[in-house]
Amino acid sequence: MLAALLVLVVLFRDPLTESLSAPALQTWLTVFVSVMTQAIPFLVFGVVLSGIIAVFVPPSFFAKALPKHPALAVPTASVAGVVLPGCECASVPVAGALVRRGVTPAAAFAFLLASPAVNPIVLVSTAVAFPGQPRVVIARALASLVVACLMGWLWQAFGKGSWLRMPSRAHLDGMDKWPAFWASVRHDVLHAGGFLVIGAAAAAVIGVVVPKSWLAHLAADPVIAVLVLGLLAVLLSICSEADAFVAASLTQFSMTARLAFMVVGPMIDLKLFAMQAGIFGRGFALRFAPATFVLAIGVAAVVGTVLL
Repeated sequence: MLAALLVLVVLFRDPLTESLSAPALQTWLTVFVSVMTQAIPFLVFGVVLSGIIAVFVPPSFFAKALPKHPALAVPTASVAGVVLPGCECASVPVAGALVRRGVTPAAAFAFLLASPAVNPIVLVSTAVAFPGQPRVVIARALASLVVACLMGWLWQAFGKGSWLRMPSRAHLDGMDKWPAFWASVRHDVLHAGGFLVIGAAAAAVIGVVVPKSWLAHLAADPVIAVLVLGLLAVLLSICSEADAFVAASLTQFSMTARLAFMVVGPMIDLKLFAMQAGIFGRGFALRFAPATFVLAIGVAAVVGTVLL
């Protein structure tokens, strides 16, 4: 099939080249490839770590590492996000593995939200993007941790186990550790990777459709500016290790609005929504994503007003 496809590409090279040279399609391809290139290494890192947790780490480890009371486990898991040096694509499969290993979902979801925004790589990139402005780094870390804790506590108070529809792993039962590990990695790469492609394609469509001139008109109102950059973070789906540089370039917006961009993006965007739906189920994603967005916008606005 691949050989036949290559032959067709060669035969129809001229019309294909002409159609692919359209500016809109070039922009779409650039955005799509950029999102995929940023995300895939961390997705692979995340599923490898997920496989290690699922196969080699005994459930008793998490029982000892986290406080038994869920209300205390949530902030502990949020702070533990510092140890995952990756972007949001890695945090989703890892959070799924934590839930399967018996970690309370509230703590796993707090880890999912905190790790892409408070790990050392992201904080250092933020400091480089905003030189001489340590308050921006502090504000980002503080707002992200607050949102992660609040969402964990909200899930603990109101979340229902019936909202979670996690993929079955019955095929791993009875397998030796290494075969089970590789089977888990292959499953997660194909499962989460498919949803990542969907999310990246949607982000690329938005990148082509939304005119940049709209942003200049919306930046004047401080309240609308915060909402606009929050939505922009969802639509662009930029890796958390690069979003600070994009935020720094949006000089027409206030620092509070740019903080909202950096807080919202690592917690919920198009590719994350698709991956969360794939790992935890569509019912979970349809409830968790809007709540995260609203809370992230509110916390970022408050922290930005106070610190920036």
